[in-house]
Amino acid sequence: MRERVLLTGWFSFLDGEATAGDVLALRRVEDVLRQEGIDYDVAWSAGFRPSALHLDDVRPLAYTHLVFVCGPLHGSQVKELHRRFAHCVRIAVGTSVLDVQDPAVTGFHRVLPRDAPAAEPEPDLAAHAPAEPATPVVGVILTHGQHEYGARRRHGEAAEELTRWLKEKDCARLELETRLDSRDWRLCATPGQVQSVLARMDLVVTDRLHGLVLALRGGVPALAVDPVAGGAKLTAQADACGWPALVPVDRLSTRRLDHWWQWCLTSGRVAARQVRREFLEEPDADSAAGLVAALSEPLETVGTGSPPVDRGTAPSPGRTR
Repeated sequence: MRERVLLTGWFSFLDGEATAGDVLALRRVEDVLRQEGIDYDVAWSAGFRPSALHLDDVRPLAYTHLVFVCGPLHGSQVKELHRRFAHCVRIAVGTSVLDVQDPAVTGFHRVLPRDAPAAEPEPDLAAHAPAEPATPVVGVILTHGQHEYGARRRHGEAAEELTRWLKEKDCARLELETRLDSRDWRLCATPGQVQSVLARMDLVVTDRLHGLVLALRGGVPALAVDPVAGGAKLTAQADACGWPALVPVDRLSTRRLDHWWQWCLTSGRVAARQVRREFLEEPDADSAAGLVAALSEPLETVGTGSPPVDRGTAPSPGRTR
C-alpha cells in the first residue's frame, strides 16, 4: 500500500478548537510533507470547517500513518485515535507532553515534542511555518442603542447585515468600542487610547457617528452605514466631512458594501488623509466657533419656546460636501 498520512490535531475534534498557532503548526508540517512528495489529508472539525474532510468521515484503512500535530497529548479523544487507527504508524509532532506515562502519550510509536519532562524544549512548529499573506486590519464599531430614533431605528438589521458580510471578508476583524471606562480593562480609559488603536487600523466599519469621525481624525478610511431609516446624524456628519463612503440602511446591500470596501482600501486611504489634513488646517470649521458670540448675546427666546438654530455657514473652499 502506498504511504498516505492523515494529519490530525485538536483542530480535528468536534469539540476541540482551531487556534492560529495550531493551524500554523499544521501548515509547517504540510510544507515538509509536500517538499518530500508524501501524500496526506487533513481531518478538520466539522464545527470549524463544515465542508472539509471530517474525522468521523475518514476511512482509517485508507492511511498508513497518523500524525498528531501540536497541542498537549492527553485526554480521551487522543486515546480514541490510537484505538481507531491501531493499524497505522502513529506519530506526534510539536506537542506538549505532561505525563510520559499517559496512555495518550504512550500510544504513539514516536513522539517529537516541543516540550516534555527532562527534555530540551524545541521551537514551536508555528514559528517556522510558511509566511501568511497580510490581510487588512478592520476595526468594527457598532451600536445597538440610539432609541431616540423610535420607529426609524434599524440598528439590528444594519448590524446583522454588516457582521454577516464582514464574516466572509478576508480580513483581521477587531471589535472596538468608543465608550470609555477607567475600571474595565477591556475598554479604553481616554480618547487618546481609542485614537491610538484606530490609527493602527487599515479600515473602520461603523454605524456610529464617532466611529466615522474618529477614524477620519486619524486619517483612516471609514465605511459607514447609517442605521436610521431616512438618514440621520451619521449621514449629516459624512456630508459635513465630505466623506462619500456611506450606505443608508434603506439601501444596504452586499454590492454597495463591496464597492465602498474596495474604494476605502484603495482611493479611500488618500481621501481619509486629506480629510484629516482639513481637520488640522481648519480648527475653527465647526459649531464651537460661534460659541463665544452665542455666550455674549442675549437669549430672548429662553423660556419662550424653541431656541434659534444656527444653520451653519457655507462649505470651506475646496471641500466637497
